[in-house]
Amino acid sequence: MSRKLFGTDGVRGRANTYPMTAEMALRLGAAAGRYFRKDGLNRHRVVIGKDTRLSGYMLENALTAGLTSTGMNVLLLGPVPTPAVGLLTHSMRADLGIMISASHNPHHDNGIKFFGPDGFKLSDEAEAEIETLLDGELHPAQPKNIGRAKRIDDGRGRYVEYAKTTFPGKRRLSGLKVVVDCANGAAYRAAPEVLWELGAEVIPVGVAPNGFNINDGCGSTNPSVAAETVIQHGADVGICLDGDADRVIILDENGKVADGDQLMALLATRWAEEERLAGNTLVATVMSNLGLEQHLAAKGIALHRTGVGDRYVVEAMRAGGFNLGGEQSGHIVMTDHGTTGDGLVAGLQFLSEMVRSEKPASVLTQNFTPVPQMLKNVRYQDGADPLATDAVKSAIAAGEEQLKGSGRLLIRKSGTEPLIRVMGECDDETRLESVIDDIVATVEASA
Repeated sequence: MSRKLFGTDGVRGRANTYPMTAEMALRLGAAAGRYFRKDGLNRHRVVIGKDTRLSGYMLENALTAGLTSTGMNVLLLGPVPTPAVGLLTHSMRADLGIMISASHNPHHDNGIKFFGPDGFKLSDEAEAEIETLLDGELHPAQPKNIGRAKRIDDGRGRYVEYAKTTFPGKRRLSGLKVVVDCANGAAYRAAPEVLWELGAEVIPVGVAPNGFNINDGCGSTNPSVAAETVIQHGADVGICLDGDADRVIILDENGKVADGDQLMALLATRWAEEERLAGNTLVATVMSNLGLEQHLAAKGIALHRTGVGDRYVVEAMRAGGFNLGGEQSGHIVMTDHGTTGDGLVAGLQFLSEMVRSEKPASVLTQNFTPVPQMLKNVRYQDGADPLATDAVKSAIAAGEEQLKGSGRLLIRKSGTEPLIRVMGECDDETRLESVIDDIVATVEASA
């Protein structure tokens, strides 16, 4: 069953523009409510969290109206990280969890992510069924069966306590000076609280959300301010989260950036040494660097690659019984601790290793030498399909021939934005740049 509305991470788009309108959110809530309330009983509940975007208020209210109209009882968490929604959906015995967020995108975008009763994101099949219901007539509940809505005031506090349980009980962060960049997003209060309660000296950045500044010049996709803050304050490490705090980027004491591949390399190696890396396998996407694969192979650790998107990483982990996976972008999934990527918890695992090993961040973030990699994005008009043109197909084929035996290409549409992502790796950086530029120029001419 195919999906048209849902992408790789829920429904996403520009706020107040289809499909991110109040009307569509109401219908989507009603369709999801109808899907989960198949037995007609009034005991079903859904938890809703959001990040700090202004449009979150509009979508939250519209979803609540749609859900309660079908008899679902709604529990409103307010601003919390995405992993908190997965956690609380399960712990509060809800049938459905919803996170209103466009993750690392700018404030004018927003999105709606769905979680099942087990706390994991809904399957492609479940999302497709909700789309089918959305296209039909949505039958409201009888007046006596309309659902209720209730504010949950301690949602953030519950997540804070959960996050601390993932840090070894006998360790403290005393003596560590930590810069934490919360991207003016969902973790702007939770992340500094967790780090302070574990004993760190905390220097917060990006903790003044105003509805418009989420991910704006800060966070995991813009770590320059955090890097400057690390150097200015002589901090030991920087932790940069994105708008909904499901991904993380680490900065060493010199302000140098380490991506998700380096963090996964550290955790996989350490867990393998402790014989707690399930299946002796790390799950990552096709975007992860070849250097990571070579590093793991030298240590006898397998790398299982998936399509792009943390949901596909999680699906592969669950199918294979693996407990560690993630993406180069900083989604780190540890099923021993949670059901989805959790930037703060992943950051805590890095800090734990700093405390255990007594090594600086600059050592722990340099686990392998990456193969030169280049990624360029090309925006295209809605309705266009540049990858289907003969010119682009020929340019890609020519590029693959030039890199044959020394590198690889990965060209794909983004699942969350109208972008063509052109990525390549090659030991010869000059050749790689020439190949990427040729393909980008051809895609731009066809976009």
